[in-house]
Amino acid sequence: MPLAVAVFLLAAGVAVYLHFRGGGPAPAPNVADLGASPDWSQLERYHGVLTRREFETALGNFYTLGPEWKSYFLVDSSGVAVLSARSEPVTAISFARGGEPKPAPPRPWRPASALPPAPEGRPLEGVRIAIDPGHIGGDFARLEERWYQIGDSMPVAEGDMTLITARLLEPRLKALGAEVFLVRDRAAPVTNRRPEDFMAYARAERPGAPETEIARFAARLSYRTAEIRARARIINRDGPFRPDLVLCLHFNAERWGAPDDPRFSPRNHFHIILHGAYMAAEIAHDDERFELLHKLFQGVHLEEAAVAREVAKAFTEHTGLPAYRYPLDAPAIRIGPALWARNLLANRLYRCPVLFLEPYVMNNREVFERVQTGDYEGLREVAGRMRKSLYREYADAAVAGLVNYYRSARTP
Repeated sequence: MPLAVAVFLLAAGVAVYLHFRGGGPAPAPNVADLGASPDWSQLERYHGVLTRREFETALGNFYTLGPEWKSYFLVDSSGVAVLSARSEPVTAISFARGGEPKPAPPRPWRPASALPPAPEGRPLEGVRIAIDPGHIGGDFARLEERWYQIGDSMPVAEGDMTLITARLLEPRLKALGAEVFLVRDRAAPVTNRRPEDFMAYARAERPGAPETEIARFAARLSYRTAEIRARARIINRDGPFRPDLVLCLHFNAERWGAPDDPRFSPRNHFHIILHGAYMAAEIAHDDERFELLHKLFQGVHLEEAAVAREVAKAFTEHTGLPAYRYPLDAPAIRIGPALWARNLLANRLYRCPVLFLEPYVMNNREVFERVQTGDYEGLREVAGRMRKSLYREYADAAVAGLVNYYRSARTP
């Protein structure tokens, strides 16, 4: 544990002295599902990397949806004291002083500006990219509720579709010089934990709930929460491969009702999700607030938004899809055309810039017909138009956006 941390701050115009010393019994955790109490001392590496204005602007503009963050961060000109969910000070981080040079924040990933110039024809030389094919697919597709089928047609299963796209994308990126890692390379969970392993946890979290509800919650904990946390451990682990960027591959969907009698949607669109937009109940969790601070002090948003803008432009050009807009009451913040901040588990836990890609509406009729044709080279007539394979169009757009970004942003 760290030594005593003391910082004088002003809160509501009153000087507050905060003193924290390690030791003593740890309080009961106030964390998100399957989360763990954080090691707050990890934040001490960020002294002096941000100014007060940069810190408060990031929280107010894209990391939070309201002023609730002020209950957990006490700020003055010298630094920020971080409070636990029990309003206990746990650490304090000093701000950069005006006019003094700021140290680069310690981080396991590298922004494009820190990479050397790329050789001709290999604009992604040395960029470390992890590809995370969303969901699971295969025998798990029905369980994870990202599956539907019409009659004897080929099932539309998001986990299988993202894996097809990932396998097309991987060699394309490698040929351009990138180091590439697939977080999932088969239609099976990364975690070895299954719904039955979470029944006791689910009962404790849903006391008195019907057993059917308990079972559904335990299943979601398995294929959503535990699965993403297992992928985060792979992405964040120490070793030779620490990604500069994670591409979370997904397909979108409108409500389709019963999976064996789905409704088609006339809409088809795309967007990219970045990290941010914490709701009050989320920022109240110690582990979520801890992960937010890692992202904030490392300057993740600046790199994430910059590369996302180029990828969004490429998707517009390659797919012709319009940009999706969230409803006004959605827990999301618009960052730019087709770019939205949300507090998704993957975006929060993966400790580097993350692009959560959501192109195409799976229950749009044209997309359904494109899924039925599978993957293929060249062009085929689908739904009355000559089209690339759905998966190759997806991969082409992602590659074009990454090439455009890294070609322009790397140090000349």
